[in-house]
Amino acid sequence: MSRVAALLRRDLARLLLGGRGGGALLPVLFFLSVAMLYPFAVGPDAPLLAKTGGGVIWVAALLAAILPLDRLVEPDIEQGMFDQWALRGISEELVIAVRVAAHWLSFGPPLMLAALPAAALLGLDGRTLRIVEIGLLAGTPGLAALGVTVAALTSGLRGGAALSGLLVIPMAVPVLIFGAGSLGTGGESGLALTAAASLVLIAIAPFAGGAAVRAARG
Repeated sequence: MSRVAALLRRDLARLLLGGRGGGALLPVLFFLSVAMLYPFAVGPDAPLLAKTGGGVIWVAALLAAILPLDRLVEPDIEQGMFDQWALRGISEELVIAVRVAAHWLSFGPPLMLAALPAAALLGLDGRTLRIVEIGLLAGTPGLAALGVTVAALTSGLRGGAALSGLLVIPMAVPVLIFGAGSLGTGGESGLALTAAASLVLIAIAPFAGGAAVRAARG
C-alpha cells in the first residue's frame, strides 16, 4: 500500500505541476478556450448554443485529455524508471494502474470545475449542466485509461505523441457518443452506457499498458 501511495504522489506531482508541459492548467485553459470561442463561431443564437453546448463540452473534454499524453509513459521509459521499479518488485501493471488514477485526478476534477463557467458561456440550463457533470464523472476515468494505454503503446515510436492523439480520438468515440447522447431524451441510459464503456477501458488499461511497456523496454 505504501508503494502505491508513493507512486501516486510522484505521478500527481509530475502531472499537476508539469514543468514546461503546463501541468493541469493547460488542459483546463484549452477546455475553457473552446467554450469561449464556440459562441463566436455559431453566433449569438441562445437556443442553438443551449442545444449544442453540451456536446461541445464533451468534445473539448476529449481534446483536453489528449494534451498530456506525451508526458504519461515515454519520459519514465527513457529515464529507466520502469527498470528501477521492476528491481523493487513493482510490476508494470501496477505502475500503469496508478498512472491512470493520477492522470484522471490531474485533469478530470479540474475539467468538471471548469465546466461550470463553460456552461454559463454556452447558456446551458441547470438540468443539462447536471447531466454533463455526471457524464464527465463517469466518462473521464475511461478517457484517462485510454490515454495512458495509448501512450504506452506508442512509447519509443518516432512521432509517438502525435500518433497517440490520432489513436485516442477514434477509440474514444463510444464514450463520446454515450456521454453526449445522455443529454438527449435517454439521459439515464446514456449515463449508464458511458460508465460501462469507461469501466471496460479501466479494466483493460493495466494489462495492455503493462505489456506495451515491457515490449518498449525490449
